Amino acid sequence: MIIVDGQKVNMDVRHFANLEDLLVKVLEKEEFQERVVTDVYVNDEIFSELYPHQAEDVEIDEIKKIEIKTMPVNKMALEMVQELDKVVELLSKGAEKIAELFRQGSDFEALDMYQDFLQVLQDFMALLSVFKQDGIINDVPSLKTAVETLSNLFSELMDAQEQEDWILLADLLEYNLLPHLEEWKKVIKELALAVKK
Repeated sequence: MIIVDGQKVNMDVRHFANLEDLLVKVLEKEEFQERVVTDVYVNDEIFSELYPHQAEDVEIDEIKKIEIKTMPVNKMALEMVQELDKVVELLSKGAEKIAELFRQGSDFEALDMYQDFLQVLQDFMALLSVFKQDGIINDVPSLKTAVETLSNLFSELMDAQEQEDWILLADLLEYNLLPHLEEWKKVIKELALAVKK
């Protein structure tokens, strides 16, 4: 049995090679073109890929029931934009604290915090790439500029880290990244307006 958003789909599970084949074919249907998958349940258990194309490894004879939950792309985009504010605030506080620790000579503590900070920054940049793929970035010219600036700053941070120049890293965080993150607050408001259209 295949269920999408609470509605039974008139397709037989046995007509597919594996779970990935099933997901691709079901979601090719016209009514799902402007939707994004949020959850997949296989035999009433949540399925999440641990590695790319793991769904190919799930044999069709293992599946009795598949439930797919989706939401409209624009609703998901709006929810993502609302999260960006929180991420920017988290990045700002992190950059400030890490710069302070480096200046105090607490390099080990700063580096430990910096690793977590980098992960959040990379996740933020990955989220932005979703907007780029969906073409939303074209509706918000300031977004394109902000993404380019952030990308360049990220490269500078990586160079300073590679050189183990902790004072330069602190300077980049405090004097370059922090003001740029303030600019992001305006960009996010513009992005929210574009997504609501």
